[in-house]
Parts: sequence; C-alpha cells; structure tokens
Amino acid sequence: MPRIEELFETNTVLNYLRERQQPPMAGQELFPERKIQGLSFEYLKGANNLPVVASVHAFDTETEIASREGIAKVSAEVALIKRKIRMDERLIISLNKPRDNAEQRYAIEQVFNDVDSMVMAVRARVEAMRMEVMSSGKLQINENGVAVTINYGVPNDHKEVLLDDALWTASTATPLDDLHDWVDKIVADTGVRPTRALTSRAVVNALLKHTTIRKAIYGVNSDRIPTRTELNQLLSTHELPVFATYDAMARAQKADGTYGTFRYFPEDKVVLLPPGTLGDTIYGLTAEEIELTNKPGVDISKVGNIIAEIYKTNDPVARWTKAVATAIPSFPMADQVFIAKVK
Repeated sequence: MPRIEELFETNTVLNYLRERQQPPMAGQELFPERKIQGLSFEYLKGANNLPVVASVHAFDTETEIASREGIAKVSAEVALIKRKIRMDERLIISLNKPRDNAEQRYAIEQVFNDVDSMVMAVRARVEAMRMEVMSSGKLQINENGVAVTINYGVPNDHKEVLLDDALWTASTATPLDDLHDWVDKIVADTGVRPTRALTSRAVVNALLKHTTIRKAIYGVNSDRIPTRTELNQLLSTHELPVFATYDAMARAQKADGTYGTFRYFPEDKVVLLPPGTLGDTIYGLTAEEIELTNKPGVDISKVGNIIAEIYKTNDPVARWTKAVATAIPSFPMADQVFIAKVK
C-alpha cells in the first residue's frame, strides 16, 4: 500500500482544493475575491458621483481649472491567516499500516476532512474581516502578535447610534423617518442612493412588530404582523433600501482550548448599501506558495487563494495539515454606506 507521502503529495492536495466546491459566503458577493502577486495593493476611495458644474466664460478667456477633490489613494497590505491541526498517532498508523482497504479509505477521508476544516477556518476569518469592515468601517486585529487598527474612512456623519427611546425596539421609535434621513444624507453627500440594507433577523423582527410599520402596511386598526416581503414592499414604495438578513455564526478557540461562538455580522446594526460591490477581498502570495515554485513537479498554477499542505516535522515526530492565506478587504465604497446601531 502507498505511504503517506504518496497519498498526500503536494499535487494531490492542490488538485483536491481546486476541485472542491466550497459553500459560498455572503461577504463574497459584496467583496469579490481576487488574487495579487504580492502583499501590498492600492485603490482609489472617495469619488463623489455628483457632478461639479462648469462656469460660464467670456470669449477669449482661459478655461477654469478643476480640482481633483475627494479622491484619495489608499495603500494597504494583506494579513497572514493560517491554522493547522496535528494528526494523532492512531491516524498515522492507520494510514501507514492499515489492516484493510476500508480502514485506509476511512483514514484518508479523515485527513481530507482536516484539509476542509483548516481551509474553512481561513475562509471564516476572511468573512469575519469583511463583515467587521462593512459594519464598523474599521478592522481591528489583536491576535498572535499582531495589533493593528485600519480605518477605512466611513465618514462620522454616515454613522449613528440610536439611544433609549429612539431604538427600533422602543414603541416611540420612528424607523421609517430614520431610514429616510440616512438615505437623504448619503444621496446629498455622494449622489448615490442606497438600494439594500443588511441587518440581523432580530432587527427585522423588531421592525415587523413595530406599531409604525404595521400601521403603514395595514392601517391603524390592524393587529396583524407583516411578513418580511410586505416590509420590503413598503420600503420599496418609499424608495428606501430593502432588507436582507445575515445571522451566520462561527466559533473561535480561546487560549485555554475552549470554544466560543460569534456572529459575523452584529445583531444590533443596520448597514445601508449602494448598488454593486463594496470592494474586493484581496488575496496575496504566501511563503508556502513561493516555496512550492522551487519544488519539482508542482504545478503552481493550481494554487488558489488559500493553500493547504500536509507535512511532517521530526522533533517531535508529527504530521500536520495546514491551511494558509494572506488576505484583507478593500473598501473603496466606504463613503457610500450608512452604519447605524438600532437595537
């Protein structure tokens, strides 16, 4: 029977990753993924869609010179994200000295399950970054020796924190008025009308139960609770963004080995979004990818955004399954969103 090195040689793992269909994540639609051949990148931010009027001139006079206002070049560097898991001794024995083909197949499946888990761990961290950027306008990293805060430049007057009686869970709240005000602010500042809003199921449920929404849909004497479809029909009628919810969760392992769950998107926020994408998910090169270019027989074109490998260490003797990527979101449309804490 083949040895571990033959079962999980580099091209086998790369082919597996290339053919493996990973479930899509919501952030990929808003921040499509693309690869760069390096670690640093630049993008333009702050373009205003409102035209600047030209001036009337007398004949034979010099043309008025326009200023390049409101556009900034943003430079950033991708973040290194990786995770690995150790093969236990029983698995190593089953792979090297299986009692039969069935035991070997099961052991191989366990290893490729580890590949999937490690790749998903990297994808989950990237998704968490995308949602943090979109819902706060910032990316704060403080883990494994990296402490950095990146401010993507969402204007302060494109953010609001509702308090007490203004919270959408309060009977005195005026959510439709809030949405009108926020949309008007974005339109006045950028010329772009938000068409979508991302929030949580809890916020949508608060809206569906709110008296002002029920009255707007059914009239003053109805006790019916509207559906999300009816809510979005009402919002469309008012030329307000329609709502989508995102409640997916992941787990994070703590220093003591225990796990805690967290949401990708905050439960208490609403983000108004312009049409189209918000930016890109930028993937860069990894040291592992560079090392593969020097490995005979490896087709480097098979390397995707996330690379996985199975390797051994000699002191102590162990085998590992690792996934790694360098990635970070860009956010050129940061000026065109409105972020509100409403619950």
